[in-house]
Amino acid sequence: MSVLVDRSSRVLIQGITGREGTFHTGQMRAFGTNIVAGVSPGKGGSDQDGVPIFDTVADAVAASGANVSGIFVPPAFAADAIMESAAAGIELTVCITELIPVHDMIRARDFVIRAGHQLLGANCPGIVTPDQCKVGIIPNHINTPGPVGIVGRSGTLTYEVIQGLGEAGMGQTTSVGIGGDPVMGLSFPDVLQRFADDAETHAVVLIGEIGGSDEENRRLDSRDRIRQAGGGIHLGADGAAGKAHGPRWRDHQREHRQRAEQARCAHRGRRRDRRHHRGRRSPHRGAAGHAPSLIGAVASRVSVLCATTTE
Repeated sequence: MSVLVDRSSRVLIQGITGREGTFHTGQMRAFGTNIVAGVSPGKGGSDQDGVPIFDTVADAVAASGANVSGIFVPPAFAADAIMESAAAGIELTVCITELIPVHDMIRARDFVIRAGHQLLGANCPGIVTPDQCKVGIIPNHINTPGPVGIVGRSGTLTYEVIQGLGEAGMGQTTSVGIGGDPVMGLSFPDVLQRFADDAETHAVVLIGEIGGSDEENRRLDSRDRIRQAGGGIHLGADGAAGKAHGPRWRDHQREHRQRAEQARCAHRGRRRDRRHHRGRRSPHRGAAGHAPSLIGAVASRVSVLCATTTE
């Protein structure tokens, strides 16, 4: 079983002739994704490595029966691409593009909701059902089939967990990256409910974004859904000490400047002790603050949850 995408999904790629679209289309086809069409205005009638290209999404849907779209277009045009996809009747739109203006995303998300369809992203790594379908940029080689559902905001941490669990012998039903932007489509509760309805998902790993608190808020709202799915792990609450990442980066930077100004005022007139300011970084903590033991702990907990739900 899987959620959102499977081997029956018929995928079209918007922006297929661009650099990113071309590369990742090749990766998705190598994974086994059924890519039936591409869209690139002005290039209709041509093809990209055997994939027919159309000028509009409506033309592509009419000719190919596509029901999932992957968007690899520049930020200035991404919101229009999302709305074009929903208007053409695409059931699930996966938007990989980052740096889309917030007001554009507000408009695009509202359009998708009113059309009765689903949006994943923007600024997301996509979605993968191992051995069946991949839409997005998650590396091919780290995905293995199994009983664990993964949903995350942080793309890089999601990759790390997918690979770590796979190496520990626990694959995934589906891995879903919902994106790190403040305005997004499917949320944690939306995806958790789908995992709860999937009989083959025995545990769920919920991954936040360093610097954000959405995973904390959603965890409290979604406990019943996680219990229905068998059990869950909340990952991503902490990062490296003194590091600021994610959507609240500017807030952290402002607070840091304020603290620095207060420190300068407190020490005005004193002789600066240079040795006091020579901070040494711990050799046991990586740049992201997640030691290999973290993945081991996640794998151990998931193993217990899976064993419990299968008894």
